Amino acid sequence: MKYEKATFAGGCFWCMVQPFEEMPGIINVRSGYTGGHAAHPSYENVKNGHTGHFEAVQITYDPQRFPYQQLLDLYWAQIDPTDDGGQFHDRGPQYRTAIFYHQEDQRCQAQTSKEAIEKSGKFKGAPIVTEILPATTFYEAEEWHQKFYKKQPEAYKEDRAASGRDAFIHKYWHADE
Repeated sequence: MKYEKATFAGGCFWCMVQPFEEMPGIINVRSGYTGGHAAHPSYENVKNGHTGHFEAVQITYDPQRFPYQQLLDLYWAQIDPTDDGGQFHDRGPQYRTAIFYHQEDQRCQAQTSKEAIEKSGKFKGAPIVTEILPATTFYEAEEWHQKFYKKQPEAYKEDRAASGRDAFIHKYWHADE
């Protein structure tokens, strides 16, 4: 059995774990930092925007059970791909969106999916600013960040509700359901 990795930045990594973790074929989802210039960044360094890192999740998955295209579809439906200043109430470069590809096939699929969203008209001509970048070193976040939605369910629910993420997702990704 050959597992693969996918890495996505979608704003606060707390909100990016649960949607993926609950899918069949997902082996592991870890919160962390990637794409920056500092080795072994801490949450405080990344949060302050001093390292160039994105908050991200790295997903280990079984491509036979959950293909990369399904990961992309699920990823897009968690974010506002038109916001280059962060995501929802989390502002700053560390909260921008990006797809970090681990192999050329992932890059091609990511690019095709981005183009499809641009052509869909879903965002009324607003540019899709989510970057597609080569994967670099992924640094796991501190243990208290891992599976935060399970460890601190009330704090997670409050933060998610206050952020505006769920309202956006419903309006743009699930309105016709």
